[in-house]
Amino acid sequence: MTAHPFSTSFESLPATLPIFPLTGVLLLPGGRLPLNIFEPRYLAMISDALGQKRLIGMVQPITPGGFAGDGLSGGDQPPPVQKIGCAGRIISFSETGDGRVLVTLMGLARFAITGEEPMAAGGYRIARADYARFRDDMERLPIGLDRPRLMAALKRFFAAHNLNVDWKALEKLDDAALVGTVSMVAPLEALDKQALLEAADGTTRGKVLIGLLESAPALQEEDGPAARH
Repeated sequence: MTAHPFSTSFESLPATLPIFPLTGVLLLPGGRLPLNIFEPRYLAMISDALGQKRLIGMVQPITPGGFAGDGLSGGDQPPPVQKIGCAGRIISFSETGDGRVLVTLMGLARFAITGEEPMAAGGYRIARADYARFRDDMERLPIGLDRPRLMAALKRFFAAHNLNVDWKALEKLDDAALVGTVSMVAPLEALDKQALLEAADGTTRGKVLIGLLESAPALQEEDGPAARH
């Protein structure tokens, strides 16, 4: 595949990344994540990223509850974040009339956080990133998937949550894109999202996703106690 002018190679991924810690938000390689940015430190982060390689890292805080920021309100140390995140490239950017920015990230590759650099001048955190384990993330390899089982679990899961879904659009996705899209948008718990992120590969992620959907509390309640095991 010929690289387009805005493509990022694995070798060019930076050794440090600004990180955006946000509970329950999942970015996967190849996925697209829209973000509504309004907090001053993250506005600064986006501005700085646009002037460099347009890359930021999405991570989840270990303690659920939203942002994991500079820690000034809760102690001297920043709140801990999960050790695995996903680097994303800003592929669209627009300003609003009320001081927000709307961006879309394209997931590139996962990374392991090996430490943190001093806080950026804008007040956001910078992580040292190790991508070595995740080289295949940028290859977009085919996966093995029990697609009928996934679709059956998905229909029951979304019905239990009273969510409207464009099934025709989902059915048009290839297996890898289907697993990635559902993993990112399904209303799963933060730790479940992290398990999907850390799955070894797309095939494993598909199996994890099916298991999470089939064992979701809403479905267990729907089936009754006899279905639990």
